[in-house]
Amino acid sequence: MSTLFEELVEVQEEVTTGSLAQVIVYNDDVNTFDWVIECLMEICNHTFEQSEQLSLLVHFKGKATVKTGSFEKCKPIKDALVDRGLSAVIEMTVSE
Repeated sequence: MSTLFEELVEVQEEVTTGSLAQVIVYNDDVNTFDWVIECLMEICNHTFEQSEQLSLLVHFKGKATVKTGSFEKCKPIKDALVDRGLSAVIEMTVSE
């Protein structure tokens, strides 16, 4: 009989195997453009220009994908953005 933890690990492995993770930042009424740009530069290692363009997408479109990769690569990035007060989530897509 497996434990709940073992079952959760199995589910996570199923989700992350063959999947591509996307870190998505959502617009909010709290964070400034400068703060979002600074966070994207420091956490995602984007250039100023990339960070500025992404912050404009977040503002005008309501959200933007700021990083893609494996779940293992994206999770600490999402966590760091959330720790700084940004609204960020990970969405999984099945790679073909």
